[in-house]
Amino acid sequence: MDYRARRGTIFAEEAEVLTHTKHAGAQHVLRLHAPQTASRALPGSFVHLQCHPLQPMRRPMSLMHVDARQGWADILYKVHGEGTRLLSERRPGERLSLLGPIGQPFKLAEYRPLPLLIGGGVGIPPMVFLAEHLRRQGGKDCSPFVIMGSEVPFPFSPRPSQIMVQGMPEGVIAAMPLLEDWKVPSRLASLRGYAGCFEGYVTDLARRWLDVLGRKQQPKVEIFACGPTPMLRAVAELAAEYGLPCQVSLEEYMACAVGGCAGCVVRINTPDGPAMKRVCVDGPVFEAETVCFDA
Repeated sequence: MDYRARRGTIFAEEAEVLTHTKHAGAQHVLRLHAPQTASRALPGSFVHLQCHPLQPMRRPMSLMHVDARQGWADILYKVHGEGTRLLSERRPGERLSLLGPIGQPFKLAEYRPLPLLIGGGVGIPPMVFLAEHLRRQGGKDCSPFVIMGSEVPFPFSPRPSQIMVQGMPEGVIAAMPLLEDWKVPSRLASLRGYAGCFEGYVTDLARRWLDVLGRKQQPKVEIFACGPTPMLRAVAELAAEYGLPCQVSLEEYMACAVGGCAGCVVRINTPDGPAMKRVCVDGPVFEAETVCFDA
């Protein structure tokens, strides 16, 4: 990749906090007015956010919902450490320094008619952003289905879905309200026994859906996923089993987020052999079959 082509694509902004809502499980949704980032962000993009002036080290945050016209972006995060604790105290009207949008987004030049989006935990936001993009840009024949998993309460109040989905076990009706409003079908999975949720892993629910589709429909599926590494490994194995293309957005700790420190490298198989790639600028999205999950 010629990184000179990326000069001028990442912006430093003083973003204003518009709203900041708290949800169960120490989760928060932060809406920032960041027009330069919002106007250029694509599904899979993230920002590098300064949580507080007393914390110079920034935190990478995925984008969940973006309105390019009004110039705002929503970020879902979970308090985990001092930086995000300080971030959780920020109030509307305050300003936060951010860099964005960063990263290689999901590749969406050609759409398969049945995109399967799988998000786990803090990997949920990119799937929401991608679902929004697909419903607007995927065309009338594009019918995405979203599966979300969490072992803490979901950062929204699930509601019974009014959209039928083949292969769903009886009683598995919980959905994300925002997706439901967009007419995008979704189902929730958890091992915590939440009402209306599938009792099991997201890949178990995905398998049920794929099996009901059958061999004639399965080639219409492409999988997109973001979440913890064990989940992504399982999704990659599922995709390989069914012979389906799959893109995964990796989560890694990073310091600079612009390719300078190489602190977020992962091992990727390339045509020239294994190579260490930076999640921040070479990713975070990679073809699942190229990722060395056990490296």
